[in-house]
Amino acid sequence: MKVLHVTHPSGERHDTPPGHPERPARLRAVWQAVEGLGLAELSTVEAPAVADDLLEAVHRRSYIAHVDMLAAAGGGWLDADTSVGVHSARAARHAAGAAQRAAEALCAGEAPRAFVAVRPPGHHALPDRGMGFCLFNNAAVAATAARRAGKARVMIVDWDVHHGNGTQAIFLRDPSVLFVSVHQEYWYPGTGAVEEVGEGPGEGFTVNVPLPAQTGDGGYQDVFTEIVLPLAHAWRPELLVVSAGYDAHFADPLGGMVVTARGFARLTTLLDEAARALDAPVLAVLEGGYDLEALAASAAATVAVLAGRGAGSAPIENPPPEAPPAAIWPRVREARRVLLHHWRL
Repeated sequence: MKVLHVTHPSGERHDTPPGHPERPARLRAVWQAVEGLGLAELSTVEAPAVADDLLEAVHRRSYIAHVDMLAAAGGGWLDADTSVGVHSARAARHAAGAAQRAAEALCAGEAPRAFVAVRPPGHHALPDRGMGFCLFNNAAVAATAARRAGKARVMIVDWDVHHGNGTQAIFLRDPSVLFVSVHQEYWYPGTGAVEEVGEGPGEGFTVNVPLPAQTGDGGYQDVFTEIVLPLAHAWRPELLVVSAGYDAHFADPLGGMVVTARGFARLTTLLDEAARALDAPVLAVLEGGYDLEALAASAAATVAVLAGRGAGSAPIENPPPEAPPAAIWPRVREARRVLLHHWRL
């Protein structure tokens, strides 16, 4: 199955301070791993810069101008974690442009699957400010581009170890975008409680499943089987966007989960099978992941599944023991209890 690999070299030029976990080597590691698969199904596309009007549909014009100003002035900080360098505004515009290009291509039928390999990441970026290493919200740009292309229903599944607070905020009142975040509880940025379900016309279209530390492949698969997939079949999205962060991998320094590269391949398989049944394209956008080897292996495993090659390329790893079902299932039951006020699952 054809997979668009949408990226841009400016992502390497988004400089962060020495020792910062969100570094240019992340993108190089993903490029090498994905291209190293040698997939005939893979078509690499260089991303344009995002359209101004589309970016302004996601972020406030004053915030976009602030990012541009910081870059033009030689750099600065949006918060204690999130730096802007001389080339960062351009990199962020091309990262968002990659998401736009992939979404528009999938909606036009150019390909059924896409993987967007970019930095900076995006899912913490709020309408009016960046945070958590994120400048512009790439997944939100993809969903907004799809809506403009005529897709009535978009689903975003965020499996990054950190809650996608920016994406949630952008679509909090929007009933055309179903946002589902599966993340580590009591972790950065402190949002994503199961009771956060959206507001006004968007009530019920925000779904949060916080999980305890040490959740691994089995726990994530249970959540997808019991919650994510039933939601997909109930909502029947016309585009499925994955905020594909790999910091839930057991080797990652910024998370406390124990997922493996094969676990990410399995999650991709579950979503891919659901999308096939629903005749929906799938767009995966790179988010977090800060151990280079784990990031590379997990991203490559995702792309291999999207291309129809299965999980065979993922390494066999030896993670620590994962949390027992007795620690995970109360969270699953509570999430389903909240969901049943809004959905028939």
